[in-house]
Amino acid sequence: MRYRIGAAAAVVAALISGQASAETLKFAFQGTYNQLDPYSLNETFTLSMHGNVYEGLVQRSADLEIIPSLAESWEVVEPTRWRFHLRKGVKFHNGNDFTAEDVAFSADRIRSEGSDLTTRIAADVKVEIVDDYTVDFVLSAPNPILHSEWSTWYIMDKEWTEANEAVKVTSASDTNPNYASLNANGTGPFTISKHEPGVQTIFEKNADWWDAPKHNLDSVEFTPIGSDATRVAALLSGELDMVYPIPVQDIKRVNDNAETTALTGPELRTIFLGFDQKRDELIYSDVKGKNPFQDVRVRKAFYQAIDMDAIKAKVMRGLSEPSAIMISPFLFANSDEFQRFPYDPEASKALLAEAGYADGFSVGMDCPNDRYVNDEAICQTVAAFLARVGVKVDLNAQPKAKYFAKVLASGGYDTSFYLLGWTPGSFDSYNVLLNLHNCRDDAGNGGPFNLGGYCNEKVDELTGKILSENDPEIRNGYISEAYKITTEEVSHIPLHQQGLAWGVANNVSLKQRADNQFDFRYVVKN
Repeated sequence: MRYRIGAAAAVVAALISGQASAETLKFAFQGTYNQLDPYSLNETFTLSMHGNVYEGLVQRSADLEIIPSLAESWEVVEPTRWRFHLRKGVKFHNGNDFTAEDVAFSADRIRSEGSDLTTRIAADVKVEIVDDYTVDFVLSAPNPILHSEWSTWYIMDKEWTEANEAVKVTSASDTNPNYASLNANGTGPFTISKHEPGVQTIFEKNADWWDAPKHNLDSVEFTPIGSDATRVAALLSGELDMVYPIPVQDIKRVNDNAETTALTGPELRTIFLGFDQKRDELIYSDVKGKNPFQDVRVRKAFYQAIDMDAIKAKVMRGLSEPSAIMISPFLFANSDEFQRFPYDPEASKALLAEAGYADGFSVGMDCPNDRYVNDEAICQTVAAFLARVGVKVDLNAQPKAKYFAKVLASGGYDTSFYLLGWTPGSFDSYNVLLNLHNCRDDAGNGGPFNLGGYCNEKVDELTGKILSENDPEIRNGYISEAYKITTEEVSHIPLHQQGLAWGVANNVSLKQRADNQFDFRYVVKN
């Protein structure tokens, strides 16, 4: 039975013009696609969209295996020297040849000021051009996972970027975008023919792509739709071919519709809470002259005030799995060594009293409202649980563009308490520890997504060992040791791994990746 388009879906119909054909895919996501610069924002949806236009030396297959892309092959010629053999005959969308010069240029640019992806290549790695189609990466120490995050390190055209005065990366918080922020020139299977940030982006098939297409699409039309009800209504009415995420409460409705299906599965992303532990006084709190989050008892009190089983049952409708550490158990062999601190509001109150906050205190909380599954509802529920132990939360829920611009502000991490999600691009704990736990200085050097400034030098030391250790058993021992420290110190509050829920028309086949990236190259529309 077909659902009729309602007033909400009519809004979408006005935004999406024309009739769908067998070669045009129309889809919606809850958030926007703003900057086209592939180094501006380290955020899964944005990187996913970039990956349909730009390409890296390597890519992830539909099964998330690392496979060749712009590099045909690679080898470790010395313990600290990796050699990449580049694919010949590849052209950027503007017709320029892809060569080693573009790789070296992109390696410098991704590590430059304004880039949000600086950890893709360590600052001390040297890039040496052997010839036009061979590049060496010279390391200061062995690194068995050097290329594990490079599927989202996209190579840019040196000549095009320089000619358009776009060498400087426009950061996510910069309101003055440059040419590369509004235009794209990759080597990938799709070009961008139209881009209105926050409104619509149209992708066109790249007829000159070097690889053999596995899709049958001529074009893809993306429209951001923040309203869950509007997004689902547009799918059910046939106005859209694919939408995500599907609210957990609407999965049955999508499946019951004769022409749509809800694709569900586990996601690798961990949703967590973080605290400002660096400032001597919180910028959003009624506590003056000190920072309550510098006391581990307060952090643990927050942890034990939150009932994750209730969030799983009532907010997530069962589509989540509470987490004890900051990585999916699918990605760490020793994850069964860890358990969550138990939900215990009385213990939480006792810890607050012991720390000198028997009457509680107030704190501001930053939360996106269009980035993760039920993100605002999770934050509202967390605030309600904390209220029961005497903590008043002033919730600031915003669209992701405003949220990331605020919490990643170039003048300092502008938050006291926040919700964030993280999928390690390498599918490895080194990524989690480096980005979310390693110490950072006042200039922001260190863990770039360690928004709260947690710092333990032993964890930093272990992170370095994890990077260079080749023996899996020894390496996992270092990872376990690091997680034991961060768990005992409550560096963050891991909440859960959210489940994937995509809504798809029955005449569309695609690959649902566990990292929640939407890859057009595997889409077939009948």
